[in-house]
Amino acid sequence: MTSYRIALNFEDGVTRFVECGATEKVLDAAFRNRINLPMDCSDGVCGTCKCRAESGAYDLGDEYIEDALTEDEAAEGLVLTCQMVPKSDCVIAVPVPSTTCKTGTAEFSANVSEVAPFSDAAYELVLDIPENAPVFLPGQYVNIHVPGSGQHRSYSFSSAPGARRMTFLIKHVDSGLMSTWLKEGAASGQTLQMTGPLGSFYLRPVNRPLLFLAGGTGLAPFLSMLEVLATQKSEQPVHMIYGVTRDQDLVLVDRLQEYAQRVPGFTFTTCVADANTAHERQGYVTQHMPAQALHGGNVDVYLCGPPPMVDAVQKHFKSEGITPASFHYEKFTPNQTTA
Repeated sequence: MTSYRIALNFEDGVTRFVECGATEKVLDAAFRNRINLPMDCSDGVCGTCKCRAESGAYDLGDEYIEDALTEDEAAEGLVLTCQMVPKSDCVIAVPVPSTTCKTGTAEFSANVSEVAPFSDAAYELVLDIPENAPVFLPGQYVNIHVPGSGQHRSYSFSSAPGARRMTFLIKHVDSGLMSTWLKEGAASGQTLQMTGPLGSFYLRPVNRPLLFLAGGTGLAPFLSMLEVLATQKSEQPVHMIYGVTRDQDLVLVDRLQEYAQRVPGFTFTTCVADANTAHERQGYVTQHMPAQALHGGNVDVYLCGPPPMVDAVQKHFKSEGITPASFHYEKFTPNQTTA
């Protein structure tokens, strides 16, 4: 029997996936999976179950009334989950927290395969894929519980959904909880507990040029996105600006070079903020943003980096009068000390 995978992305960043039959309504599939999406009438009359379909094909039928969903709302991608029957895999933004729907993050475990250090800049954590690994959207993250600490840290997947192994690019922080464990305690075969996937920072359908702005280990989610773009053979132009603080913080550039060969239209530049850098481009990402990469505003911008970088890019766009077609960003702040 044909079924489609529906990603339900809640307001608080939690994502749950359900399988929905080719003739089944999304609301019914969610209930079958014990996810109580907002609803009242379930007959297309009240509009309580209104959500936004961010990608995918579907049929809404003609049994709902316009008071529940107007023609303009339907044209903008709003849907009634009590009437929506998918015709492909879909991503649906649900405008309430997951707790309201009595659902939560999935819990799973995975074994350490390898920890690869990059000088004193970062680590690549490689995990064997467990049988109960959750599906995720490229760009999302999980909470990884640091063994023996009772605490967790949040890291974006650098691997793509469905990859053979699960990978994460983790910034080295002196005396940091995760950094200390990766350096002194991590061993092959060790089990890590995780919860997720989480986050509203993920790759949307690619209908126009893309601009990726990565700061330090904010590169991680873009590696996941690029692998998906390589698989999809996307032909839209994609430009990345990868900025770091020090020369040694530029890691996995060879992987970006590989994607430049695999993804049609993908180009990238790197820059280093340190005034004493030996790199050919000194400065911040806003100083190395070519006008052609903005396509006159007809561009989807994705930004992942520390808060000052996110704030600087927003101020740059405002000062230059740039309004991208869409702007998705995620801020991260490394924890500085062990507990």
